[in-house]
Amino acid sequence: MSENRKFQLGTIGALSLSVVSSVSIVICNKALISTLGFTFATTLTSWHLLVTFCSLHVALWMKLFEHKPFDARAVMGFGILNGISIGLLNLSLGFNSVGFYQMTKLAIIPCTVLLETLFFRKKFSRNIQFSLAILLLGVGIATVTDMQLNILGSILSLLAVVTTCIAQIMTNTIQKKFKVSSTQLLYQSCPYQALTLFIIGPFLDGLLTNKNVFAFKYTPQVLFFIVLSCLISVSVNFSTFLVIGKTSPVTYQVLGHLKTCLVLAFGYVLLHDPFSWRNILGILIAVVGMVIYSYYCTVESQQQKASEVSPQLPQVKESESDPLISVDNGSGMLSDGVGPKAPVWNTNKDLHA
Repeated sequence: MSENRKFQLGTIGALSLSVVSSVSIVICNKALISTLGFTFATTLTSWHLLVTFCSLHVALWMKLFEHKPFDARAVMGFGILNGISIGLLNLSLGFNSVGFYQMTKLAIIPCTVLLETLFFRKKFSRNIQFSLAILLLGVGIATVTDMQLNILGSILSLLAVVTTCIAQIMTNTIQKKFKVSSTQLLYQSCPYQALTLFIIGPFLDGLLTNKNVFAFKYTPQVLFFIVLSCLISVSVNFSTFLVIGKTSPVTYQVLGHLKTCLVLAFGYVLLHDPFSWRNILGILIAVVGMVIYSYYCTVESQQQKASEVSPQLPQVKESESDPLISVDNGSGMLSDGVGPKAPVWNTNKDLHA
């Protein structure tokens, strides 16, 4: 099997794992929060990360992956930033209406595109931009219900968007720069994320709910759903790093909006949530945007590969026409006809979605 074929299968597997695990944990958490009254989202996230770290530690002990230490300051900064971004998103939801919170999530894609364009000189074609606009329009129609603005909520939303974008861009950049896998990065950053949320979690949850997480009555049913949520979170956290590493932060956000549409659909079918024609129309438009995005990514990926292969052809013909020149000059035959390959981290990962 060719390397390109393996990469495509790996990407499809990562995307599928991310969708299934994310939809599953949303349904589980909805039962935990809405039905059982456990509303401490930030503290629950810190437990998710702690269980993820313990699971990865067991996997490391079983030699399922190799520990690869690298820049400790980069890992610490990345982990703390991830934890802060999660806390800010929860605060944004607490101090804003649901509609404005959904607008905050929609703003992550254009913000990510802007940051990657300004600081990484990444180019997004008009076709890609057009498909993203359709996607955002559809998700907006399906999810945005009301718009109530306040100064504190707006500031928190802005900080949440910026920190989330930077954290997701760092996820992709660190994996490429230090040549570490998603598992290796997640294993090293998990303790910092968990510690950050474990410290600020009870305070934020108390601020948002006026309840004490440590005074909550933990019934066997509540404990069962907490454990189930933590186990599913291992797959969610792993697939998040895997998807961003194999594709890009923008593609991960596109996938996130697909999950939103699926959650709405599952909520209607399984939980009998209220559903309107506006929701259906928004989901259909969003799906169209995703299909167009995937199509243009595939087309531009093929064009990019063709442009990378074509400059090597004259070198191949030259070496075949007079191979003795290379031998006489003492250069090894291994270098004949093979141009230097660009490093993987220089390619536009948005084109591999």
